[in-house]
Amino acid sequence: MKDSISLDSIHINHINLWAHVGVLEKERLTGQPFLLDIILWVDMEKVSKNDELSSTFDYSLAVKSVQELSFKVECKTIEQFSELIFNKLESLYGSIPMQIVLKKCFPPMDGFSGSVSVSRKRNIS
Repeated sequence: MKDSISLDSIHINHINLWAHVGVLEKERLTGQPFLLDIILWVDMEKVSKNDELSSTFDYSLAVKSVQELSFKVECKTIEQFSELIFNKLESLYGSIPMQIVLKKCFPPMDGFSGSVSVSRKRNIS
């Protein structure tokens, strides 16, 4: 990987997840929906010329892996959930620059009908 981040990136948007994440015991017991966006920075020069999947990242692996992870996870915070997602992505692609936005779609707060999300970056200098 070069010293600076490539301007090329793969964006995977609106991955629907169901996870047992929340401070309330009910959230961890029944689960709830989350949405995940992922950005993977990658040099696309080679793949744009040879059109070979082996020259880039197979993003279907990311989608399938984080969906499988979400069914198994049980934790209190979306911050912890996001860390587990990063670990999963790094196990697939190595320590590449990446960013995720993880949105808890319906946090159970009286009088609040919005969502809450965390945005995190990793391996970005």
